[in-house]
Amino acid sequence: MSKLSILRPHAEKAYAKELKALTKSDKGQRPAQWNLSPQAVVTYIMGGELKDGTVIEPKYFGPRRLIEMAVATLVTDRALLLTGIPGTAKTWVSEHLAAGISGDSKLLVQGTAGMNEEALRYGWNYARLLSEGPSEKALVPSPVMTAMEEGKIARVEELTRIPSDVQDALITILSEKSLPVPELNSEVLAREGFNVIATANDRDRGVNELSSALRRRFNTIVMPLPATLEEEVTIVKHRIEKLGEPLKLPPSTAPIEEIRRLVLIFRELREGKTSDGRMRVKSPTSTLSTAEAISVIHNGQALALHFGNGKLEASDVAAGITGAVVKDTNQDKVVWQEYLETVVRERSEWKDLYDACKELL
Repeated sequence: MSKLSILRPHAEKAYAKELKALTKSDKGQRPAQWNLSPQAVVTYIMGGELKDGTVIEPKYFGPRRLIEMAVATLVTDRALLLTGIPGTAKTWVSEHLAAGISGDSKLLVQGTAGMNEEALRYGWNYARLLSEGPSEKALVPSPVMTAMEEGKIARVEELTRIPSDVQDALITILSEKSLPVPELNSEVLAREGFNVIATANDRDRGVNELSSALRRRFNTIVMPLPATLEEEVTIVKHRIEKLGEPLKLPPSTAPIEEIRRLVLIFRELREGKTSDGRMRVKSPTSTLSTAEAISVIHNGQALALHFGNGKLEASDVAAGITGAVVKDTNQDKVVWQEYLETVVRERSEWKDLYDACKELL
């Protein structure tokens, strides 16, 4: 029986060759416990070519200065908070920062509304706790505690989803760089190299706002949407190619023209105006992020390959576009219908897309 391939290996596994080449060629000064120098971490994320000819693939398409600021923050004792609307690569950048710095992106806490302090601090093996009482063997460390002990980067996803009283468990960790364990009358002291990268969704404002005390412990960087149409098209094309590899979806099924058309629709609806600025359009409640564009094309690829002629066409993306735009059937359906009639219908070369989308309404 053949060994099944992993659908999505962790960054340090997927890009092991690049990280090895960077480690070998890196002559910069490395902070304590860092696998790479700050300059090499930025090269790993932004891409480049090494002196030995190794090509480092870009992981993030956006302002280089923004990544430099993120890396510089992690050199200091301040934690890093990446914010932005859904689909602005917050998690993606967080994972690759941890992989480049610590060689380990798996020390992850996924924030949820029902999370308790154990997920950020530590828990207990209750069978051992009942039989032996509180002991080091009975203690179950959280990813944050493990990162402190090993001098690595811990990641906290969706920070504003976590209840406020649980969020505040991070204050002592970030300010004192220690984690008290009163049951054992001891504490865990963070080793050099420890830091925290958190992400937060702008759309979650008002859910569980960060306290001022906790916010002061973070340096906040806002992750922007792609600045131009071509930049966003490049991102979608690149991610589609990567996502299609383990699923055996050939890149040729997604013509660049279809990707550009989808991205243009999303950008116009997001910005509330057509690309030429001549017409105002209503915006739906959905974010229509780059990540959603990737999802629509990816799903369309599968339809084209297995239920079509193998080439992505308007009929393959129509359902995905409609599903992405129409989140609120009352409000968004009206917005989408109006956009179809006033913009899509007037573009003669888009007749195939107009007809395919109209069939679904």
